[in-house]
Amino acid sequence: MSRRASLPGASELFRLTSSPALDVPAPPKPAPQRPEAQRPGHGHAPGNREQLERSATARRGSGRQKHDSKITVYVSGDELVAMEQARLTLRAEHGLAIDRGRLVREAVAVLLADFDEHGDESVLVRRLRAGGLDSEEAAGP
Repeated sequence: MSRRASLPGASELFRLTSSPALDVPAPPKPAPQRPEAQRPGHGHAPGNREQLERSATARRGSGRQKHDSKITVYVSGDELVAMEQARLTLRAEHGLAIDRGRLVREAVAVLLADFDEHGDESVLVRRLRAGGLDSEEAAGP
């Protein structure tokens, strides 16, 4: 009997596996694009909450899948702590174990759905207008 441990080969390490726990349903298909004049939030009166919820369900974070695009976002220490606290609260109080990337993708999806629905009256536009300095600094001298 050999004293050497038997280790798996490369074919065993890199084989495709499938588990119902790891299978993720395909993301919903995006809604067909409408001309700019017909898009909610662009020249129309702001919709009601039901319309916002329908819009938010149409635009979802991409969830757990392989992503082919990447961006780097720098956040302050306070923002990172707040994000971690939100992530831990989602896990402790709502049973949702997600990573920071998923949290950010969902937050972006919600914000963009609100922007699509409300345009000039959206949370995004109001906050960017109120913040003023960030957009001016980004534009440069």
